[in-house]
Order: sequence, then structure tokens, then C-alpha cells
Amino acid sequence: MWHIYAFQKTIKKSESKMKQYPNLTRLLVSVSASLPLSTLAAEGGFIEDTTATLQARNYYFSRDFSDIEGPNQQSKAEEWAQGFILRVNSGYTQGTVGFGVDLLGMLGIKLDSSRERVNTGLLPLDSGEAVDDFSRLGAALKVRLSQTELKIGEQTPNLPVLTFSDIRLLPPTYQGASIISREFDGLTLQGGQFRSNSLLNEAGDDKMRAKLGHLPQLAGNAATDRFNYAGADYAFNDKRTSVGVWYAQLEDIFNQRFYSLKHSEPVGDWGLGANIGFYDSKEDGDQLLGNIDNQAVFSQLSAKYGGNTFMVGYQAMFGDDAFPRLFNNVSPLGNEVPTYEFAGADERSWQVRHDYDFAALGLPGLVVVV
Repeated sequence: MWHIYAFQKTIKKSESKMKQYPNLTRLLVSVSASLPLSTLAAEGGFIEDTTATLQARNYYFSRDFSDIEGPNQQSKAEEWAQGFILRVNSGYTQGTVGFGVDLLGMLGIKLDSSRERVNTGLLPLDSGEAVDDFSRLGAALKVRLSQTELKIGEQTPNLPVLTFSDIRLLPPTYQGASIISREFDGLTLQGGQFRSNSLLNEAGDDKMRAKLGHLPQLAGNAATDRFNYAGADYAFNDKRTSVGVWYAQLEDIFNQRFYSLKHSEPVGDWGLGANIGFYDSKEDGDQLLGNIDNQAVFSQLSAKYGGNTFMVGYQAMFGDDAFPRLFNNVSPLGNEVPTYEFAGADERSWQVRHDYDFAALGLPGLVVVV
């Protein structure tokens, strides 16, 4: 079984000097072109600080199931699609309280698929076949007062309790309200409630469901229209050390607490780092998935030199159940890899990893992981 993931490269066009770039066409990888259409003065206003980014993504995905035995098994999931993601983020109006709006438009186009090769997560299905195209347009109102921002509408959050999972043609989105405050030096406070989500291969909104380990819980009435969260992160020691405390609730399904400790330490030309996290999860409210009992711990020790990062990680699951999270998202755990998260009940995993960032050789955007 093998899995193709997307690599992205950003291409920028400055205001002062226009630069020409050749077309980038890559098979089996994703090519992303980001073009800031307006990047004006930092101290501007609603129009002056507006930025727009258009991302073009070509994605081919193939996964082989031919070694799975049993009746009615699909032998392969293989599709090819083209995606476009447009983000338009306004600045803020002048005054003590500033107002703005963020727009998000997405379009996915089928290039190759068949009834026998569907379910890659790239395209939605209609009567067992991939649709020719699908699209979505969303907006969020944002309000800023001092160092606090409130946002209401379509969002793509990236939180320790809700990891942004841009792993297919188009990203998933959530509809609701969020607030983030940085009024005190080193302290970041966040909270919010999402009422629905749009999956990465769907255009419409729906209630939210859960995933336990690698198994999605899609049957029955185990769906909710409330995901609530609150969190605090505090950085100190010249911002080299940070601690975090978070709480999340997928109403009537599970609730979760998260505690984190991160530290980085320069030693000569090296940068040493540590990342430790602990999740404690249990059933919530009406217990639509029954009892849930999971404690997850992960630790990562890293050493960075130039473009090289060497890391050793350990992860362990405790309790009677696998790690719970919102469906259609990768896990926030330390040993998550493209094909598996090692988050089953009582599962233990080690990771020895080497990353190389080719930005050190003048090729930003290309990272190789071994």
C-alpha cells in the first residue's frame, strides 16, 4: 500500500519588481502557486491591507488494496484532480474597533477517475461515481479591538485540539465563532464554538462526527452541532519555553484536555528542542458513542543543524479506547505519519526521523523526510 502526498511551493510577485516564473508541472506531487495580488502599507485600512492568494493544486492519489482478502473489496483507490483555492483577506477599518472580512473560494475538478477507483478523498461521489467538479464559497466577519480578534463565519482553524488537515485536494472548513487574544506579553488565549463543518471532499455543511484511532464513526446518530474549545499558551524564558492548557468538547460524544511543554535551546550552531504533550479524553453528555476512555502521551526530542533536523519520538496510548478526534482530521499526536497515526488502544510507537529542508540550499518549500 502506498500513498502520495502533496508538496507545495510558493511563488511570490513583489510590488516593486515583477518577476516571471516558468510553469511548474509535476506529476504525482502538488504544485501550489501563491500570488499576493495586493500587499500594501502595513498601516493602512480595510482596502489598503487587503491581500489575495490564489493557489493552484494538481493532485494524483493512488492506494493499493489488492492484498486485502474478502468479498466486495475494492482493489485500488486512484484519482487525479485539479484544485483552486482563493483567499481574500481584507484589512481592518480605522478606529478603536476595526472590522474586516475574509473570503474563501474553492473549486475541485476531476481529471481522472472511475467507479472502480473512487474513495481517495479527493472528490465527492454521486451514485457511486466521482462528480466532475465541486465548489464552495465562504466568508467570515472579523472584529479587532487592541490585540484581541473575534471571527464569525467560515474558518480553517489549526489548534492542538483541532488540527488543520490540508491533506487532499481542498481543505476542510468549519462554521462558527472563534476569539484569540494576545493582550499580555507571552500569553495567548483562545476559545470558540463551531456549529458545522465541510469535509475535504464535500461542498455542503453538515454536523460533526468523531474518529477513534483510524476508524471513522459515521453510522447512526453519533453527530453533533457543537464543538467547543478554550486554550491558553504561555511563552517565557525569552520565548524559548512554552506551556499550554487546552479543553475541547465534541458535545454528547467526547471531551478532551491537553497539556503541553515545549523548549528550544541553542547550543553553538545546533538547536536542541523538546516537545511533550498529554491528552486525556472521555465520553461526554449523551454519550452517542458510548463510554470513551483514552490517555495519550507523546514526546519528541530534536536536534537541528543547518537544513538537517534529527528527531526521536515516543508515543503511548492508555485506557480502553483509541484516541478520539473530529472526523476527517489528522491527529495532533507526535508520531502521526501520512499513512497511520499509531493511536489505537494500548498502542506504543517509537519514531526515529531525519528531515532535510532544502531552503538551506536555496530551494524553499521542498522538505524530505526519512
